Amino acid sequence: MSTPGKPFVRIDKNDCVLLVVDHQIGLFQLVRDFGPEEFRNNILAHAATGKVFNLSTILTTSAETGPNGPLLKEIIAMHPDAPFIKRQGEVNAWDNPDFRAAVKATGKKQVILAGIVTDVCTAFLALSLIEEGYTVFANADASGTFNAQVAATANDRMRAAGVHVCSQFAVNCDLMRDWRNTPGSLEMLPYYDTYLTQYGFVARGHAAAVQDGTILPGESA
Repeated sequence: MSTPGKPFVRIDKNDCVLLVVDHQIGLFQLVRDFGPEEFRNNILAHAATGKVFNLSTILTTSAETGPNGPLLKEIIAMHPDAPFIKRQGEVNAWDNPDFRAAVKATGKKQVILAGIVTDVCTAFLALSLIEEGYTVFANADASGTFNAQVAATANDRMRAAGVHVCSQFAVNCDLMRDWRNTPGSLEMLPYYDTYLTQYGFVARGHAAAVQDGTILPGESA
């Protein structure tokens, strides 16, 4: 729902950059507001959004030679040519001049981001980007932290500052807008089959019914 005085802001796939922030294997182990299998899937889905919509994408890590560890290798494989900023000590990615320069070089005014942990890596960067005048969409499904209470507090803090806290599905649907677009059903249904199992099986069930389905006695009732 739109709040009076706060219009619905659409994500423009031609004017946004996707940021993958500190999705590192050490930090991954701190996440307790999602199960590990679900969260691994969510962060890969976030990175894959950049591929399917051909978005400018920037990767960054925080002190990856220490306990935070490296970025997931699957993400690096998805984006072999993306700028990859390996921060040596800055907690807030925006404090790193190379990262700031990479974001500004895209010329985009909207930012989609997610990171580990929600209350630091996602929130600090999102708040800094708001101060810089960007429109920011935080992917809540691909940002994880110590527990649900910490996540809720961080999301409330971002919302109060003007960050749009969204689900992965909401981000994808706003980027697509129409199943007849490109990317549309041709590209997004396989994406959902991989990363959003519920919708993938809705599509599988529909396909099965159209191809060889029969109505069982009593089913039409």
